[in-house]
Amino acid sequence: MTRIFSGIKPTGHLTLGNYLGALRRWVEVDQHQSDALFSVVDLHALTMEHDPARVRRLSRQAATLMLAAGLDPERCTVFVQSHVDEHARLSYLLECTATDGELRRMIQYKEKGAQARATGQSVRVSLLTYPVLMAADILAYGADEVPVGDDQAQHVELTRDLAVRFNQRYGHTFTVPKATHPPVAARVMDLQNPTSKMGKSHESGTGIVHLLDDADMVRKKIMRAVTDSGREVEYDRESRPGIANLLEILASCEGGNPNELAGVYESYGALKKDTAEAVVELLRPVRERHAELAADPGHVDDVLRKGAELARGMARPRVDAAYRAIGLLPA
Repeated sequence: MTRIFSGIKPTGHLTLGNYLGALRRWVEVDQHQSDALFSVVDLHALTMEHDPARVRRLSRQAATLMLAAGLDPERCTVFVQSHVDEHARLSYLLECTATDGELRRMIQYKEKGAQARATGQSVRVSLLTYPVLMAADILAYGADEVPVGDDQAQHVELTRDLAVRFNQRYGHTFTVPKATHPPVAARVMDLQNPTSKMGKSHESGTGIVHLLDDADMVRKKIMRAVTDSGREVEYDRESRPGIANLLEILASCEGGNPNELAGVYESYGALKKDTAEAVVELLRPVRERHAELAADPGHVDDVLRKGAELARGMARPRVDAAYRAIGLLPA
């Protein structure tokens, strides 16, 4: 079977964007068709200023939501990144393979570095090197595919480059993976700023629908979504990003086509109302299952412990082989 790896970073409460862009595909497609590993990539949450207690709390919440969304530990491996030492072990070898120039070209490094400087924070070295850790996350398992949103495609390309370079220099060690993308709503946009991604790190604002928002809150946020000038409902990402975002969300919820849906509506209000109700119904079972799992934290802990054991067994032989290949003396 094709092996895939993907992860969620616990830097904020998971959003509708996380669900439509990644989680739902993991549940409905990837865990059934692939040898799939899904991780809470908590080490990546340390690249910026953070509250340790909050990282732990959000890591548990993310893992619980992954299970609530429908990931089945009998079908896939669910674990926390820091519970498997091979991620950090391999990351250093890949840092010795990567170049300063290619890491500084990473778009997210430029954007997040600028944000840190603007708030008077220093830029951590880990912000520069975390794409290498991301590559280690993937290459340690011999993953063939990485299901990602559009904003992560550059990181998968770096992973491919590092795998090829390592293989050429030290002998064939790593599978060269490829990125895969869901067909619709790969990048859900902020309801109040539809030219910006709906990001879980943005804790304030009414443009973000969180998976644990109650039904009334979801309706309120979507009904207040920014729209565009004019009255016609048209699907045009460039000139009408607000309406396009709503149409893509509705299409993702109902399995439709945003272009075709545009022809159904004569008013923005009707589109917002139907989109709100579609999102409420989509998220209802996730919230209900999350409440059940949160009431039994021992079960979640057991899933994560077993998942880490399985992941460790898959990663260690390949990482050990990389250590030998690059010239390190076996222990």
